[in-house]
Amino acid sequence: MYLILVYDVGQGRVGKVCRTLRRRLTWVQNSVFEGEVTEAGLKQIQADLSEVIDGSNDSVLFYCIQNPKGWEKKVMGKERLSTDTFL
Repeated sequence: MYLILVYDVGQGRVGKVCRTLRRRLTWVQNSVFEGEVTEAGLKQIQADLSEVIDGSNDSVLFYCIQNPKGWEKKVMGKERLSTDTFL
């Protein structure tokens, strides 16, 4: 599946969350990561993040796309990092 992950966490945890996500996903914009993952990979990302975030204050959104062929990504302005696999 293709995963788009968006997060809003406390300033003191941003670096840890970013490092955690860079192990499995591609950073595309501030607080946004995306990439191909398996179901097991998604569960591992969730487990890793549960050790870093504060569940009572932080927010992480997972957009799981089973068939990315029906989606189109359009960028306005400068694209920070191309993720051609999404297109």
